Amino acid sequence: MSVSIKEVNTREDLKTFIYLPEKIHKNHKNWLHPLYMDDEKFFDKDKNSLFKHNEAVLFLAFENGKAVGRIMGVIPTDYNKFHGKNDSRFSFFECFENKEVFNVLITAVENWAKSKNCTEIIGPMAFSDKEPQGFLTKGFEEKAMLVTNHSFPFMVDFIKENHYGNFVDLVQYDVPITAQILNRYKNFNERVSKNLKIKTVEFTSTKAVKPYVKPVFDLINKTYTEIYGFTKLTEDEMTEFAERFLPLLNPKLIKMITNENGELLAFIIAMADLSEAIKNSRGRILPFGWARILWAMKTSKRLQLLLGAIHPNYQNKGLDAVLATMLFGSALKLGFKTVDSHLIMKDNLKMRGEIEKLEGFNLYKEYCIFRKNLVVG
Repeated sequence: MSVSIKEVNTREDLKTFIYLPEKIHKNHKNWLHPLYMDDEKFFDKDKNSLFKHNEAVLFLAFENGKAVGRIMGVIPTDYNKFHGKNDSRFSFFECFENKEVFNVLITAVENWAKSKNCTEIIGPMAFSDKEPQGFLTKGFEEKAMLVTNHSFPFMVDFIKENHYGNFVDLVQYDVPITAQILNRYKNFNERVSKNLKIKTVEFTSTKAVKPYVKPVFDLINKTYTEIYGFTKLTEDEMTEFAERFLPLLNPKLIKMITNENGELLAFIIAMADLSEAIKNSRGRILPFGWARILWAMKTSKRLQLLLGAIHPNYQNKGLDAVLATMLFGSALKLGFKTVDSHLIMKDNLKMRGEIEKLEGFNLYKEYCIFRKNLVVG
């Protein structure tokens, strides 16, 4: 039988869409389950405010009555208005190694995008850079980290056969955390703090972090505009993002810098690598997932960078070194041995250069976001 496409419109279809990847990756030892409680909220159009000001569609592919693939199409309305674009995107693309299934799914999203007068399609990327991006192109043998794609090699082959070209390349590093980092920047950090008259802010409780949530996201909105795919966060999105991640964060791994008036100038946020706990729980919080995650928060030896920003008026003045020293100092005390950089644009040579100054760095994964022009009509 041929492959058929169905738009997700029912709760049953949505459940199939969310849980299908674990069937596709059943024998994929390095794949990481998502947190399904999070996914169930993310893909619910009534609960996720991103659906209110972006157009989106979810498709499932069926063969012989069995779900064999899925894809999400997005039109980033705010991004398009700000940049004068007519872009569309595809994301959360999963299928078995079946070229026909792949082609039917990507064609369905392309046709949907054309019907909305889009002239270009880009992906994998969803609403913004805060969801998993790109197909994996290097590091297939490595374990997946939270909020990253761990796709099969055939996905890259199939997308290229559909006339997509490379658009944005991303890299991911793993770096040992050692006292060398602290010693290297100690004197420099003291000079920066004195000359700029800055104040460092550290935390021991989540309650103390909460007053800084809005200033953090306001600073992100000021500084992330040059990152491809970024759209300014609304207050609803700020709240949702904070609710999503604050329970997973150790406040001792959140560092901030303010001026003398208490205005936020820079911050960095990291979290313990929870991937093994999530994998062992198969993405389920209940009944025992929370216990595993809480244990991993206390015992994990690997740190994962999550977010960071520096006010435009204070960039290239050493605040990044101050933040890194504060963070890695706390990380060493907490027993962390390595840090994962999360995704960095490959052409961000400044940030990559700072990482590659550190002894023992390992560029262990690469990803690619692809692009294709659409002929509308």
